[in-house]
Amino acid sequence: MKAFVIGCGRWGTFIGWYLSQIGHTVTLYGRNSSAHMQRLLQTRKNEYLTLPKEQRLTTELAEAADADVLFISINAQGLRGLCTEMMQYKLGGKPIVLCMKGLEIATGKRLSDVCEEAFPAHGDVCVWLGPGHVQEYVNGHPNCMVIDANSQQTKQYLLKELSGDLIRFYYGTDLIGNEIGAATKNVIGLAAGMLDGLGLTSLKGALMARGTREVSRLIEAKGGNPISAYGLCHLGDYEATVFSMFSHNRRYGENYILGKSNFGLAEGVETVKAIHRITKECEVEMPICEAVYSVLYENKNPREQLEQLFDRSLKAEF
Repeated sequence: MKAFVIGCGRWGTFIGWYLSQIGHTVTLYGRNSSAHMQRLLQTRKNEYLTLPKEQRLTTELAEAADADVLFISINAQGLRGLCTEMMQYKLGGKPIVLCMKGLEIATGKRLSDVCEEAFPAHGDVCVWLGPGHVQEYVNGHPNCMVIDANSQQTKQYLLKELSGDLIRFYYGTDLIGNEIGAATKNVIGLAAGMLDGLGLTSLKGALMARGTREVSRLIEAKGGNPISAYGLCHLGDYEATVFSMFSHNRRYGENYILGKSNFGLAEGVETVKAIHRITKECEVEMPICEAVYSVLYENKNPREQLEQLFDRSLKAEF
């Protein structure tokens, strides 16, 4: 398989590295203005890994026309613009694999919908989701992930091409649920970090249980299977998001409480805006996500907001 990976950040670079490791021909694309790309062009390294010498690097998006499959790993809010830009190239019929998590703020739409709307001439849109950190993968620590798409044939092709000893892939069966679950787990990660910062780490078990429950309600309201919230793309990703020292969302939440400068991309900060919009439209109760939103964007007191979550009126758990 000839793969073209768009995005030279932490995860995009790992995707290129992984695909090379399992024997594919890979070209990694980054914009010429990107500091990440300039570092890779000069050293073939970032803080996580060294790219194999046979992997090509390019700043020309037009070279995607030579690939069999396109992999995209960029900031979720930049996807629509990228897809619009890709329209000028002859890329029709190629599967597009979105290796990213989030929802579009302006519309509240899932990323596969954004891609299909902004770039209607493409092939099947797929998602590659699930737990795991670059730091662990490059040190040989395996994990399980999910490939999902509307096309069963495309899923079978990708599982065959992408599986290796490092990543065990499962077929997704609910594109709606898996995308929403993957995006919202980053918001739960922010809440977990806030609990850490407040010295309330012992509440993270309750946060996980109730967070999964509220996300299942949103998935169902959007037409997905609520059970998907309990799969690899949401609950299965909590260890990497709610507890890990490598989690950017957990760290962002903790640093926010401690008043430290925040480091790195935390997709949940943008995603919670989209969730705030969706919950109003769907009339779905999501108290944890709303608490995070009120802290980040309404300047509410973090301790008061988070403690109120566990001081709600008495009711049955299920």
